[in-house]
Amino acid sequence: MENWESYVRKVVPYVPGEQPQAERMIKLNTNENPYPPAPGVQRALAGFNPDTLRLYPEPTCKVLVDAIASYYGLGSDQVFVGVGSDDVLAMIFLTFFNSGKPVFFPDITYSFYDVWADMLRIPYETKALDDAFEIRVEDYYGENGGVIFPNPNAPTGILMPLDKIEDIIAHNRDVIVVVDEAYIDFGGVSALPLIEKYDNLLIVQTFSKSRSMAGMRIGYAMGNAKLIRYINDVKYSFNSYTMNRTALALGVEAIRDRAYFEETRKKIIETREWTKKELRALGFTFGDSMSNFIFASHERVPATELFEALRREHIYVRHFTKERINNYLRISIGTREEMETFIRFLKEYLKEA
Repeated sequence: MENWESYVRKVVPYVPGEQPQAERMIKLNTNENPYPPAPGVQRALAGFNPDTLRLYPEPTCKVLVDAIASYYGLGSDQVFVGVGSDDVLAMIFLTFFNSGKPVFFPDITYSFYDVWADMLRIPYETKALDDAFEIRVEDYYGENGGVIFPNPNAPTGILMPLDKIEDIIAHNRDVIVVVDEAYIDFGGVSALPLIEKYDNLLIVQTFSKSRSMAGMRIGYAMGNAKLIRYINDVKYSFNSYTMNRTALALGVEAIRDRAYFEETRKKIIETREWTKKELRALGFTFGDSMSNFIFASHERVPATELFEALRREHIYVRHFTKERINNYLRISIGTREEMETFIRFLKEYLKEA
């Protein structure tokens, strides 16, 4: 009976952030947007005809693909959509990282990358960030089977300038380079224009952060038409109907409302900068995050102690146990009111620590 277990594909799974269910809490642990989706999303949901749920969704996701393409000034054949950027990235790993050579990504980065690589039996090498938690571009010059990194990086929030991104792409013309831009809307400049210059570049973004739709699961990739066609071929061989009808309808409304997007994005950026100032005054150190979170360490009090103290007050942040970052907290940016409560607690707690 035990023989079957030797054929099981065993992996150490990705561990998502905690989803507490307390009635009164401040949830700063999973980089969600503290504001509701665009008003058009709410109207579309209220007017959604549930009778259509008996029908399969349109498999090419045309209505959403067209809306995203229009927003970015691309052709519809340059856009791929999936069930959150995790689904999109998994399809990219499955489609392009098959040379037998190691895929390169940072040692401190989105922790799903090594999980996908292990699950799909893709060799990989992690490249150590420097002491300032920045990517060293020269580490990505060697022979490899592909390159992937977030910009801004997670969980550090550090933004890499476009000239360094282009340097990495230019040194890797014979493999696919993926720039994971889940947080780009909070202070960075997208590498999207580079897809016209480099046919091996894919840009991945998501509706989960800046568009307040983490619960809807919508992600997308942008690149040249040939790359998108290859991903779609794999998707249709894996699951023809990845996006449900509700996600397609609501996603269109989210991408159309530029004014609301800019309004909430501005609020989060302003609150992040205010929070940085307050944390520095309390003895925290951190890189200059350009994301919707701050990755901070206190000069005296260990991260584990602060994590538990905050949790007892139903204030949730993220703590990683990984080497090099186990004395840091990743603090998502909530509303200004939530961050003021968070800072007030820290001020009182650190007086006694």
